[in-house]
Amino acid sequence: MQGTTLSFRAGEELADQTRALAKASGKKTSDYIRDAVREKNEREMASRIAMLSRKLSAKHLAASEDMDGSAGDGLD
Repeated sequence: MQGTTLSFRAGEELADQTRALAKASGKKTSDYIRDAVREKNEREMASRIAMLSRKLSAKHLAASEDMDGSAGDGLD
């Protein structure tokens, strides 16, 4: 896989912890970080989709209630 290089600065404690956890999981540090970022991105996208879904649902409910309130059976 050819990809773009991302780089960031990390404190020594985070770097040491990341290296140790990568080693414990049998992964190269770069693979471990790649997987962690991918998982974080997936969680963020799922959270955003859920928020947008709730927002759309609330708008739909409000519109439905408006229509229900204005629709009569014509027998008034």
